[in-house]
Parts: sequence; structure tokens; C-alpha cells
Amino acid sequence: MEALKQGADVLFILLGAIMVLAMHAGFAFLELGTVRRKNQVNALVKILVDFSVSTVVYFLCGYAVAYGTSFFIGAEQLVAKSGYDLVKFFFLLTFAAAIPAIISGGIAERAKFWPQLIATAAIVGFVYPFFEGIAWNQHFGVQAWIKALTGEEFHDFAGSVVVHAVGGWIALPAVLLLGARSNRYRKDGAMSAHPPSSIPFLALGAWILVVGWFGFNVMSAQTLDKITGLVAVNSLMAMVGGTLVALLLGKNDPGFVHNGPLAGLVAVCAGSDLMHPLGALVVGGIAGAIFVVMFTLTQNKWKIDDVLGVWPLHGLCGTWGGLAAGIFGSKSLGGLGGISFSGQLIGTAMGVVWALAGGFVVYGLLKLTLGLRLSQEEEFNGADLSIHRIGASPDREANW
Repeated sequence: MEALKQGADVLFILLGAIMVLAMHAGFAFLELGTVRRKNQVNALVKILVDFSVSTVVYFLCGYAVAYGTSFFIGAEQLVAKSGYDLVKFFFLLTFAAAIPAIISGGIAERAKFWPQLIATAAIVGFVYPFFEGIAWNQHFGVQAWIKALTGEEFHDFAGSVVVHAVGGWIALPAVLLLGARSNRYRKDGAMSAHPPSSIPFLALGAWILVVGWFGFNVMSAQTLDKITGLVAVNSLMAMVGGTLVALLLGKNDPGFVHNGPLAGLVAVCAGSDLMHPLGALVVGGIAGAIFVVMFTLTQNKWKIDDVLGVWPLHGLCGTWGGLAAGIFGSKSLGGLGGISFSGQLIGTAMGVVWALAGGFVVYGLLKLTLGLRLSQEEEFNGADLSIHRIGASPDREANW
């Protein structure tokens, strides 16, 4: 029976890893559909190569930083317990690799290729797993301190803060240090429209992410005996809540409509195992509103050229998710309880501060040394031709 349980757990978490791996195709197509056509190839290449670099550095370094587990042992030891530790690494790697995939959308169309890969190695090798170990592996006694102070540990079931808020708040310094795309904001105060190149591809990316997210959230139980249908239904309710509010506030804009469900899913991750489904619906709806309002402010008023809106979507909605778990996870609002709002506030604030500091250090050093941005000519020609020497549809371009 023990062997059967081990095998079932391996299959369970492996299926979760595959579903979250598929989400990286969603990141790729969401970015491909949002950027201008001359940057579509670059969007696809970045996500795949970032994932590959993330795998190597997380295997060699990052997983050990977070969990103290090294893979520099014999294969006999690695396959003990049916190789569960290996597939757990695979599953958590797909979370870690989401950080550079998130950042990629914010710095699209004008970032150099190789410096971003160096940033990926630094972030996945140390910046992200350092906080991951605090939140999910009791490092440095931080969780014990929060529990002693507030009565409960900081709770983040599937990564609203650990993954999404951290990724979004790392992206903000990168976006600010890069500056806006050429001619996006003119000196006379006018703005050039940079509309999405393909709404169908944008929608495809959003749908792939939505489907994969049920692996992201539900399989965060990590073993079959801990799975709960509450997580699945709460994820569903938050998704539709984000969609409907984004539809209303975004005035039928398809970009908002397809990012609305992602905002809801980002926010529900932390408390998806505690909330009542109606609470999850509200949490997702508020996240949809946060995304629409803050994306509009950052782009139009504050002139922060965050191409895919990753700071509002992941940074702010992830922050809201960490706090929302402390509100809607409470028994007074229909949740299961065992959570403290003050504990959530402390843990979420720690994640935000660490991500901001890490983002400024990593991207600030790269800007001072290698530079972050393509030249004006390279940016004008597009990242596809400047970096990869081919466009998304070379036959059409040749005919033109």
C-alpha cells in the first residue's frame, strides 16, 4: 500500500508539473499577441530559453537555497521513494520559471537578450528561492516569528505572493530602469498607440494559462491525500469574477477581458484552500478591477511602459491575494479559518520589499555593466530582426 501511495503521489505531482509547464506556452502566446508584430519571434524565444536557463540554475542552486536539497548524489538515492523528490523539483521549477516569464512581458520590445538571461539566472538561482524558502520551508524562523506575533503563520497555498507578487514587483524596477519604448510618450504629452498585434494569439495565451492554472493551484497540495475540490471551485469562481469585472470596467476591450481571468486567478492562489466560493468570486472580481484601473493609470497617467501590465496583474493582484486570504479565509466570512490578517500583511509586505530590492539590485547592476536596452536602431527594426535575424512571417515581408 505504501508503494502504491508513493506511485500515486508521483503521478499526481507529475501531472501538475506538466500542466504548469504548459502554462509557459500561455505566457509566450500572451506576450506574442500583445507586442507589435516585429517582436513576436523574440517573445516566443525568450520564454523557452528563460525556462531552460531557469531549469539549470534551479537544479544546481535554487532548489537547494529554498529546500536544502542537493541533487549531487547517486541516481540510486535520487529514485528512492519512486523519485518523488525529483518530480517535486520539476513541479516547483515550473513555479520558479514563471518569474522570468512574468518579467518578460513587462520589458518586451526593447530589452537586450543576453542580459535578461543573466538576470533570469540570478533571480531563479537566488532572489526567488530565498523568499520561497522563508514562506514554504520555514527558513530562518520567520514563519515561527510571524505565528508568535499574530497567532498564525503567513499562508500562501499556491503562490499569490511567493510567485506572482514577487515576479511582478521584481518586474517594476526592470521596467523603470529600461524606460518606455521609443516614441511611446512624446515630449508634447501625446502618446503613440502600440496596439496588440494579434488578439487571437493574446486570447489563446490567456486560455492556455487559465487551463494550466488548475494544475498550478489544485496540485499545490503536492500529495494525493491532501487534494481538495475547494481549491478547484475557488479557482473557477475567482477566474469568472475577474473576467466579468474586467469586461464591465474595461468597456468590452478584449485585452482587459482576457487578462481579467488571470487577475482573478493570481489573487485566489494564496487562499484558494480556505475561502468560500462566494468569497473567491469577490476576490477575483476585485482583482479584475485592480488590473483595469491600475493598468490604465500606469500606461496613461504615470507613463510607465509596462507592456503586458505585469506589475498591475501579478504584482498588485498578487499582493491583494495575500491580503485577501486573511480576509476571506476567516470563518466570519465563510472560510475555514486558521489564518490571521496581520500575519498575511507581514508576510506579503516582506515579499514585496524583497522583490523590489532584488529587482533594483539585479537590473541596476546589469544596466551599469552590460546595459539593458537595445539601441534605437535595433528597437526601430524590432527585436525579431535585430536579435534573431528573422521575422514572424518572412515570406510576407519579402513579398512586401
